[in-house]
Amino acid sequence: MQRGAEFSIMLGRIELMNSRLSGSEEALATITRERLGERKRSRILIGGLGMGFTLRAALACFPDDAEITVAELVPAVVAWARGPMASIFGTSLDDPRVSIEIADVGKVIRSGRRFDAILLDVDNGPEGLTRQSNDRLYEIEGLVAALKALAPKGVLAVWSQGADPKFAQRLLKSGFAVDEVRVRANKGRSGARHTIWLASSPGN
Repeated sequence: MQRGAEFSIMLGRIELMNSRLSGSEEALATITRERLGERKRSRILIGGLGMGFTLRAALACFPDDAEITVAELVPAVVAWARGPMASIFGTSLDDPRVSIEIADVGKVIRSGRRFDAILLDVDNGPEGLTRQSNDRLYEIEGLVAALKALAPKGVLAVWSQGADPKFAQRLLKSGFAVDEVRVRANKGRSGARHTIWLASSPGN
């Protein structure tokens, strides 16, 4: 939906995202960059294109030699990014560091490729709304697959609309070291807070 310069992506009457609220999605990228530290040719996988907040933040904070893959399951989302929402995305989809794959991010994780970081902003977090199949990303099997897909001392960063103690426990059981961060949705000092889990893989 569009009202003036404001965009909203809805599931029925439920608002999944709004172009006015980008703080926590941007933090998903910036906090991950801080945790990774300096690395050459960082390989980043972003699950879910959405309105591109995480992608644009990643392009701003990762160096020019980074490789950023975005896996988006719904082709219409990519079409919106190149069509009615092009003013929001700017040139981010055409950045040479970026490749867009119309694919289930779970399949990309299981493809045998290795990543320094996997950033998941899929279906409002572990308690999914849109597709039951997304739950597999957040169960033990999916988390173990993500751990195997990460380089040593890599980071799995997961965005969620709210807290979920059971999910944090599943991360620990899957072999990750886990931190939980609460960040503002609107980048200000008030308003809703969202949750980001930063799960680190062991080093060699």
